[in-house]
Amino acid sequence: MENWITDIMNEFGYLGILLLIALENVFPPIPSEVILTFGGFMTTNSELTVMGVVAFSTIGSVAGAVILYGIGRLIDVDRMEKIIEKWGHILRLTKKDIQKADQWFDKYGVWTVFFCRLIPLIRSLISIPAGMSGMNFGVFLLFTTLGTLIWNVILVNVGAAVGDSWETIVKYMDIYSNFVYAFLVLAVIVFAVLFMKKRVAKK
Repeated sequence: MENWITDIMNEFGYLGILLLIALENVFPPIPSEVILTFGGFMTTNSELTVMGVVAFSTIGSVAGAVILYGIGRLIDVDRMEKIIEKWGHILRLTKKDIQKADQWFDKYGVWTVFFCRLIPLIRSLISIPAGMSGMNFGVFLLFTTLGTLIWNVILVNVGAAVGDSWETIVKYMDIYSNFVYAFLVLAVIVFAVLFMKKRVAKK
């Protein structure tokens, strides 16, 4: 996949970066780490600039986030409650659980959107619950842009600083990503166990 990504960036420059980053947000398995660090490297041997790569990657990232936010708005809490009402018994979920999750996101969602933009995988998917909760679009756009900008500035500048060694940075980012994925899996397992124990205790 890395070769495919770098080939597109070499051929289409800023436009390729914008499209790849937008696609990465909608399809998280595409690694933004490769796009951004290689984009930084390209500023050392082409007409691309760090500011230009950051700007176009940020535009692409925000565009992708808006698409997922829109999907979240289409699902919304009311539709999710209807789905849970019909099928929730399979996972032992109730409408009350959805309402609690929605209330939590209403309370902490702004900062969740901001900080999650710095975490692989979640940085893309967080846009869906933001849309589902009906987060103010302007607020969502602001904090998504700020979090995305920080992520992009760091990786593009690192890519520019290390030059030909940009692939080394990608390897370190892979370690970071794997650590995050392992933590997420563990968190889901712990949450599932606690949730099931709580359900059993209520019986």
